[in-house]
Amino acid sequence: MRNFLIDTDTASDDAVAIMMALAAPDVRVLGLTTVAGNVGLEQATRNALLTAEICNSDVPVFAGADRPLTRPHEDAHWFHGKDGLGDRGYPAPKRAPERESTVEAIPRLAEAEPGLTLVTLGPLTNIALALGRDPKLAERIGRCVVMGGAPNCEGNVTPAAEYNIWVDPEAARAVFRSKVPIEMVGWHVSRGPSVLTDDEIAAIEALGTAKAKFAIESNSRARDAYRVQTGEVGLSLADPTAMAVALDRSVGLSWSRHRVAIESESELTRGMTVVDRLNVNADANNAHVWNAAAGEHEGADILWTLDSGRFKAMLKAALAA
Repeated sequence: MRNFLIDTDTASDDAVAIMMALAAPDVRVLGLTTVAGNVGLEQATRNALLTAEICNSDVPVFAGADRPLTRPHEDAHWFHGKDGLGDRGYPAPKRAPERESTVEAIPRLAEAEPGLTLVTLGPLTNIALALGRDPKLAERIGRCVVMGGAPNCEGNVTPAAEYNIWVDPEAARAVFRSKVPIEMVGWHVSRGPSVLTDDEIAAIEALGTAKAKFAIESNSRARDAYRVQTGEVGLSLADPTAMAVALDRSVGLSWSRHRVAIESESELTRGMTVVDRLNVNADANNAHVWNAAAGEHEGADILWTLDSGRFKAMLKAALAA
């Protein structure tokens, strides 16, 4: 069994990603850690518990940071709805979160299960705080799949930045500068051929499972918002693309390794993920393969293209289970 730890600002696409992980037969989800992002912390925690309930899972849920490291929290209600799940009036979950905080739980779980896969679906506040608490945390993480960033493309919250990085750029900078082995899955891979068409959405609804119904229904607001945002028709699921990569890295078709610089001072480019794809800076971290023995820790593996057909097949299979 592979051990996963999922950090989430649980809104509609986060919920689908969580369902994919919980459906994977060879994955044990050690916990869901929640953070303020798409919605406030209390709502994100509630949504994580509800998602687990729909999956008949008792995975522990730990509440984390209720605001970015140094900035006020700015939500994404306009995209996901005030409750993050399309404002469909879902009932309260039956379980409560654990008493242990996220900043305590992440280092403990990583120490207990070294080599775990950390999947981050929201702002990186919890991870930055946990790294500050436990300097050895980074070396206990086998993979860290980050949904975030807009490498060499337009952002979804400003022209320069993707939401998860923009919300807490100071936390993102700390994480990307750490020795955590990051695989960055930017917003761009959830667009184009990765967007679910109307026919593909109908096919998921036709599965008839509670998970399939919840996945499409909770993303109804996001589906409309994506059309307003981009002019494109369909359902874009950023967090599930990252989860697909976490479940099977080979679904990512083209990768390269680069130093990722996070802008945190300029308001114009706040949260920009600056990637030197052409290596114009002649930086040793801009390599095709990460050489751990050489100590090249400051780069991240950047995913450029995704096998969208396999992603959609993985998504459908998880929702049918």
